[in-house]
Amino acid sequence: MQATKQILSLARARLTSHKSNLPKYVRAYSDAATRQVTLIPGDGIGPEISAAVQQIFQVAGAPIEWESVDVTPVMQSDGKFGIPQTAIDSVIKNKIGLKGPLATPVGKGHRSLNLALRKEFNLYANVRPCKSIDGFKTAYDDVNIVTIRENTEGEYSGIEHTIVPGVVQSIKLITEAASRRVAKFAFEYAIANNRSHITAVHKANIMRMGDGLFLKCCREEAEKHRQIRFSESYLDTVCLNLVQDPSQYDMLVMPNLYGDILSDLGAGLIGGLGLTPSGNIGEDGAAIFESVHGTAPDIAGLDKANPTALLLSAVMMLRHMELNSYADRIEAACFGTIKEAKYVTGDLGGSAKCSEFTNAICDAVTQL
Repeated sequence: MQATKQILSLARARLTSHKSNLPKYVRAYSDAATRQVTLIPGDGIGPEISAAVQQIFQVAGAPIEWESVDVTPVMQSDGKFGIPQTAIDSVIKNKIGLKGPLATPVGKGHRSLNLALRKEFNLYANVRPCKSIDGFKTAYDDVNIVTIRENTEGEYSGIEHTIVPGVVQSIKLITEAASRRVAKFAFEYAIANNRSHITAVHKANIMRMGDGLFLKCCREEAEKHRQIRFSESYLDTVCLNLVQDPSQYDMLVMPNLYGDILSDLGAGLIGGLGLTPSGNIGEDGAAIFESVHGTAPDIAGLDKANPTALLLSAVMMLRHMELNSYADRIEAACFGTIKEAKYVTGDLGGSAKCSEFTNAICDAVTQL
């Protein structure tokens, strides 16, 4: 109990001393009355970790009303499967969503629902902070990197076809508009969050036109934001440097596929996808925050899941909405519980159930 009190005392001190450095997002909302948020529980362990987040939010008194929707694909009028219209309408209405993990069958022509959601709501920038968690030891200390990933095109545009049997062509789409938009977002994010250095990740030595266009847009945005140091590096070089010394990087901005790779690599530096939050930011304040780990069907329903990634994504969501006081308390309670290590799930080195971990965070919230 004394150790818990000490941890909570340190958390309170940290909240007080770092108020001015709390993350801020480019688009924000005023701290006002209760607001409705679309909740997509997801598959596998999704419903369990979503329920855990809802419980913690309720204890914290966060002014969020959840509108839970189902995104199980339904057949549309053209014979293709897509997101149910009720789910689309909910996100359009609320503009903000929280999403658990979704399963996508491999092959058989199935399109990723995650990709479909990003395209449906034009969520053009994926923001993935990778920061070491005090008390959870990994091979790296003091990691503090943010990856900004272009989210709508590149190799994930879904443009591919069979030329002749046995030969498939997959087209990488890079546009000036999308590249400039995400580059601008990255520099504005850096300014808003006291970041000092952005590295554009590319392979323009090979894909001279596609990656060359992306790099050109980053350079031009860098000229407009000279208070931020700007550099360029090849994808393979960044991968090498990250595993040798991640402190070399502050923020990374890159096309879609490279962002998918490097954001997961960054998650590995701090302990895995189970600890990593993620936000997909669109225009006019629209955003969907999500856990990016898998559905873990092998432990679904067994009360073994770790809700940390979804909870920290929900904390990102609160800050996007400028509900910072609630975000601060929930985040501090989560980190304090992990540091104490008394009630943590198996993937964090403990033996606690998901419900026990959730209850411990709830108890910590009430003491902050």
